[in-house]
Amino acid sequence: MKLTVLGAGAWGTALAMHLAKKHNVSLWARDSGHVSGMRKARSNPMYLGDFKFPASLVIDESLQNATTDADLILSVVPTSGFREILQKVSNLSLAPIIWANKGLEYETSQLPHEIASQILENSKIKRKFGVLSGPSFAAELVRDLPTAITCASEDIELSKFVAEIFHHGNMRVYMSNDVIGVSVGGALKNVIAIAAGISDGMGFGNNARAALITRGLAEISRFGMAIGASSETFSGLAGAGDLVLTCTGDYSRNREVGLRLAKGQKLDEVLSGLGHVAEGVNTAIEVNKRSKKLNIDMPITNEVCQVLQDNKSPKDAVLDLLGRAIKTE
Repeated sequence: MKLTVLGAGAWGTALAMHLAKKHNVSLWARDSGHVSGMRKARSNPMYLGDFKFPASLVIDESLQNATTDADLILSVVPTSGFREILQKVSNLSLAPIIWANKGLEYETSQLPHEIASQILENSKIKRKFGVLSGPSFAAELVRDLPTAITCASEDIELSKFVAEIFHHGNMRVYMSNDVIGVSVGGALKNVIAIAAGISDGMGFGNNARAALITRGLAEISRFGMAIGASSETFSGLAGAGDLVLTCTGDYSRNREVGLRLAKGQKLDEVLSGLGHVAEGVNTAIEVNKRSKKLNIDMPITNEVCQVLQDNKSPKDAVLDLLGRAIKTE
């Protein structure tokens, strides 16, 4: 069996390494210099340190070579490049496609499942697709620490197929048919993580963080159910699980954005210093636009956007949240 992973960032590389413990894996990266460096080091020092690749992991810069004869394609490119990669892959391979990127597309405000539906269902040959998400840091997966995630597809056979491929060693996989809910949970938790980082950076303590996580989950659920998700999904791994991890974990890039903003750094400075993509920044802006069109109350998301776009003081944003009118939970 040949499995193809598109995108050699930290998470794409970690998933490829996990799969390569049992299968032949082709890891594709766009940048030839990055590919050359990984081939030479047999690791991904740019994004994942010196963890050595299994012998069955092949690095490829040719998308055609990487996808030829693939039994499954996993896209882990940033959401900003998801549409482009799907369009290219749909002309090269008939394999089922799943994705592990999280966010909303710039300007269209579409989630990955909506992009996939547009491209894959309207192609000449329709194919199965789904999403992989849940509380998971790349650095812990490659250290063989226990990790549990969710695979969602409307096709139960694809969910079982993907679960069987990933479910070994330190990784456990649960199945779902709620593609919308899993996509929403993975995207919107990054916005709440920025808010949690701001709160932590301001020294507002554990009580404030717990409140942000809880009320943030309410926002995510409202948005998800408004576009067709199942409420049960948000109490699971792809909902509450991923949210808690991203709002509290030291590996969280989006929480780090909030921490740095709270220290007075400008957004451009924060993003240039991360070295990784923080999907929550663009997602906050796009989901805020979409929630207003749908008339969904999302006060935390709105305050995060004001900090990101309007230079609102992080402290004022948190205090304004605390000062909102009394309401029932």
